[in-house]
Amino acid sequence: MHEWSEFYRDALYGVAKLMAISAVTAPKARGIDNIVVKVLSDKSEIDALAKTMESLASEYENFFARDAASVRSSPVVVLIGCRIVKTGIKQPKEIEIDIDTALSLVNLGIAVGSAVKTASMLNVDNRIMYSIGVAAKRQGLLNEDVVLGIPLSATSKSIYFDRTWPPK
Repeated sequence: MHEWSEFYRDALYGVAKLMAISAVTAPKARGIDNIVVKVLSDKSEIDALAKTMESLASEYENFFARDAASVRSSPVVVLIGCRIVKTGIKQPKEIEIDIDTALSLVNLGIAVGSAVKTASMLNVDNRIMYSIGVAAKRQGLLNEDVVLGIPLSATSKSIYFDRTWPPK
C-alpha cells in the first residue's frame, strides 16, 4: 500500500508520460521533429526551478514569483521545448516574421495544446507557464530555443485557479 502522497505523485508522473507522448506525436510543419519533452518529478529539482523563478522576478516581472509558488506546490512539472528549424518553405512576403520561426512556434503550440488536452481528459489540473520555460532554460534543464512549462496537480480545488495578481 502506497502512502497517499507517493500514490498521487506516481499517478501524476504517469499522466506526464502520456502528455509527453501527446506532445511528441502532435502534428508538425512538414513533419519535422523539433519538439523535446522533459518531466520533473523530483522535489529538489522542482524546488530549485521555483527558486530560479523567484530570482527571475526582479529581472522580469513579479508574476514569476507568483508562478513559482504554484510550481512549488506541484508534484510534477512537464517541460516542452522547440528548436527553431529550417522548414524549406519559401518566405511569403505577406508574412512579416520569419516563416521558420513562425512554424516552429506553431509546432510548439500544437504540442503543448495536445499535452494539456491529455491532462484535462484525465482530470489533472494544469496551467501553461512561460515563466517556467524561462527558468528551465536559465538552469539548463532544456536548451531548446523556446520552452514552456506545465505544472500538474490533482486536488479537490485547482491550485492554479485563484491566484493573486498583481501580488500584494
